[in-house]
Amino acid sequence: MPPQEPSSSQTNAPLLRILSPKTSLIQTTRERSSLTMNLTKRKLILLLVFILVAASLLRVLRITISTSYLPSLEHVQNAKNPSHTTKILSDKELNFLSDIILEKSPCNILVFGLEEQLYLKLPSINKGGTTIFLEDNQEKLDKMNANVEGTRFYKIKYKTSAKEAYELFKHARTHSSCSFRSGVRSLASKCKIALTGLPNEVLKTKWDVIVVDGPGGDGPESPGRMGAIYMAGVLARAGNGTNVVVHDVDRTIEKWFSWEFLSEKNLVSSKGKFWNFRIAKKKKLISLKPSV
Repeated sequence: MPPQEPSSSQTNAPLLRILSPKTSLIQTTRERSSLTMNLTKRKLILLLVFILVAASLLRVLRITISTSYLPSLEHVQNAKNPSHTTKILSDKELNFLSDIILEKSPCNILVFGLEEQLYLKLPSINKGGTTIFLEDNQEKLDKMNANVEGTRFYKIKYKTSAKEAYELFKHARTHSSCSFRSGVRSLASKCKIALTGLPNEVLKTKWDVIVVDGPGGDGPESPGRMGAIYMAGVLARAGNGTNVVVHDVDRTIEKWFSWEFLSEKNLVSSKGKFWNFRIAKKKKLISLKPSV
């Protein structure tokens, strides 16, 4: 008899072995492994996003703390020991301001604030020029030597406190009486942020350098520098190209009001906590109402 042909069941045996449960288990394991890898990637991406968000929140928190009204260690030490002269400015900041003044001296300098560390030196830096200090603290004024040639001290009063900064900011933005574009015709009433009652000499002089380092502004109840920065902007635009130097720009009020009333486009240099703005002469004359 001729040899028998293999049956169909024998021919398909290898195929059945390929599709055995063991092979299916291997395929399932591979699919699970692939799914696990995909889940791991998703977890890594979510973890990375979480880390970035946490880092951003920490940065915001750090900025908030640095611009808060909490008094610095230097202020606390000075309060405990009134005879101690606090070093308000670093040596770099001191040299920065001195260089700005030396480029123009002898010139007209107006200073909001009165700190011993620097401002007693200004008359010698600006020898032959005029230096005027505006201060609200009578105790500081009593310590000054009123006989220094070319130097004068005036006591002024601030009617607003630092806690009113946001409302004053909105007021100045929405009231035409505070606008530089239309020109400030009178500072007697409508613009709440304007400092009224300033000496006639201050309003009439064309200032070459204006320094804003007062009032203290180190607490919500203390006078903030809103009006001082605003007035620096008003007086600078009535000058012939005035440098306005603002100190403590790491604080919220100083930062906001400098951007608004001195303008970012006018910022020419900075050092430490100082911003130096160069204000070009305003074409339209600004009329200011002096105190009676």
